[in-house]
Amino acid sequence: MFKTGTPLFFLFLFGIAISAKAQKTDSLKIDTNLLNKFRIEPGKNPLPFRFREIRIHQEEVPVTMMDYRVSYWHKAVVFGLNFSQSAFSSNYSAGGISAIALGSNFDYKIEYNKSPLDFTSELNLIYGISKNKGQGSRKTNDRIFFDNKIASKLSKHWFFFGSLTFESQFDKGFNYTTDSLGHNVSQLISNLLSPGYLTESVGFEFKPTKYFDLRLGTGTARQTFVVDTTIYHNQPSNYGVPIGKRLYNELAFSVVAVYDKDITKTMHLNARYALFIPYQQALAYTSHRVDAVLTAKVSRLIAFTVNGTFLYDKNTSSSVQGTEGIAMGVVYKFP
Repeated sequence: MFKTGTPLFFLFLFGIAISAKAQKTDSLKIDTNLLNKFRIEPGKNPLPFRFREIRIHQEEVPVTMMDYRVSYWHKAVVFGLNFSQSAFSSNYSAGGISAIALGSNFDYKIEYNKSPLDFTSELNLIYGISKNKGQGSRKTNDRIFFDNKIASKLSKHWFFFGSLTFESQFDKGFNYTTDSLGHNVSQLISNLLSPGYLTESVGFEFKPTKYFDLRLGTGTARQTFVVDTTIYHNQPSNYGVPIGKRLYNELAFSVVAVYDKDITKTMHLNARYALFIPYQQALAYTSHRVDAVLTAKVSRLIAFTVNGTFLYDKNTSSSVQGTEGIAMGVVYKFP
């Protein structure tokens, strides 16, 4: 029995040793809270989620175009009216003459701009009259000016143009003098179409900006009319028309420069210079004309106007001619 129990005893001790070693190895405890702290779990969606395939395809959507229209026409109308009046009693110690004066101007301009064509038409009508006590009525200003131009673009600033211009006046014009007895004498010197000018011109136009253009009329023809034959004896040169004739035609080289711009927010300057060099006459018969109008707005409808004309034309006078006027009145511009 001892011999049989001895091996069993040693086997029992060996089993106890292995069990003790296993307990020693598992004695290290791991904190599972730390593991849970750094554990990232995906969010839970209470609803079922399905993935669908993304498909991209072309879809035609009808688009309605807005009702926009492009207009290449530009119009402008300016109307001015000036009125002044003064009255004196017969016993006014400082003296004076009662007078009434009325002046008006109308300017209509239309433009068409669509490259390469450029068309401009301008009508300018001016008339003024005054009436002084004991002297009757006398006109202070009178002009009809109608200018038409069509041009085709050659480069950025150069055009080839053709123009037609008409100039005359509305009413009779007189030269007032005093005879040897001190009486006022009036001599008829102008009338409607007496003189009148019709000018046709072709050439090249330089237009670097919207407010300035320069025309070089290499081929220019001008017809001068004197329809009223009663002014012959008052004008020896008869405005260039031979005595006994009513029409004179001449060829020339012409230059026309126009400056039309707002120089300040309330001031506008319009100036026009015309040079006419006849081919069939001496250079002394070269004519120059400058017309300038400066308009300063006082309010929306009230404006202060200064206008002047400088003229040298040997067919009408051997010396320089000029006129100037200052007025304040109503000026309406549309748009």
